[in-house]
Amino acid sequence: MPPKKSNTLTEAELRLMKILWCRGESAVTDLVAAMPDGEELAYNSVLTTIRILEQKGYVEHRQEGRAFIYLPLVAEHEASRSEVKHVLGRFFGNSREQLLLSLLGDGDISRDELERLKKAIRDAAPDEAREV
Repeated sequence: MPPKKSNTLTEAELRLMKILWCRGESAVTDLVAAMPDGEELAYNSVLTTIRILEQKGYVEHRQEGRAFIYLPLVAEHEASRSEVKHVLGRFFGNSREQLLLSLLGDGDISRDELERLKKAIRDAAPDEAREV
């Protein structure tokens, strides 16, 4: 039985998407050249990965001469929200509280981060909760 198709991004897919979000339209050769040092992928690997991204609906292409030019269809903030929702549902039963408690419980949070989180929670609270 083949593995279940996922709409989340693998590490290799995310690397290519980050390049596309930064550069915009790019040919496969551009993507290969733009790979960060130590994270290089072969041309065929980039081609295979970008085709998978197209199947998943993250990118589309247009033809320019003999080359395909790929462009992102999904904005970075949309992709990150989708990934967070996936993690929230998969590991925390869709409980934002459980996710936040997990983040706070790892002990690596700084005082500044904690203060920014408190402010974000206050700012996100419904109006009647702010008055309490």
